[in-house]
Amino acid sequence: MGPYLSVLIPAYNEEDRLPQTLHKIFQFLQKQPWSWEIIAVDDGSKDGTVKVVQNLAKQIPLRLIQLPQNKGKGAAVREGVLATEGKYVLFSDADLATPIEEIYKLLSEVTEEKYLIVIGSRALQRSLVRQNNSFLRDLAGKFFGLCGRFLLGLNIRDTQCGFKIFERNVAHLLFSKQKLNGVVFDMEILYLAKKEGYNVKEVPVIWEHNFNTRIPYNFSKSIAVFLDLVRIKIFHG
Repeated sequence: MGPYLSVLIPAYNEEDRLPQTLHKIFQFLQKQPWSWEIIAVDDGSKDGTVKVVQNLAKQIPLRLIQLPQNKGKGAAVREGVLATEGKYVLFSDADLATPIEEIYKLLSEVTEEKYLIVIGSRALQRSLVRQNNSFLRDLAGKFFGLCGRFLLGLNIRDTQCGFKIFERNVAHLLFSKQKLNGVVFDMEILYLAKKEGYNVKEVPVIWEHNFNTRIPYNFSKSIAVFLDLVRIKIFHG
């Protein structure tokens, strides 16, 4: 029988931030009454991320999955999710922009309201957003949110917040069908969830933007993201 909760952290060139993040998660989880596992997925980092995780795994229970080359956040999350054994699967960004303690909000919706997919949202309660995005990132986020609603019919205010929890069987089903490796994988998963008939619950969470993000916005990136949204519709109808 697997653990109650799997916590998954995708990482690319995160040798500086990842140790603190994993320690915070471990310190939080060891105080909980339920069983758990932590999985870090290295997305072909070029720095010392792998070595850092390997050293940390000697101190705390931690599993490392290595991708042979950089494929994108979507690929890293997919590989990690499909390797999870917990009843529930949470994936969180390596910078912990949403504190791990916010998982209580998501778990209450899973256990009490019986949702199989619960996602953190920065759009439902703006007072919880402690540091806004740059103007360009904020504008791009709103634009692609509109594109997602128009092209994919997603009635979700914030598809891109990196704090989402799934029931394991649902997670394995959806991520096994995922085809995109880039940052739009969230929208693909939520679109697949819609097609499978799963209700998605959005929950307002604390969020603090980190200006050292590994996913910068620029014009060429915006074009690629838009094309990925079109691919989602082509791939999955």
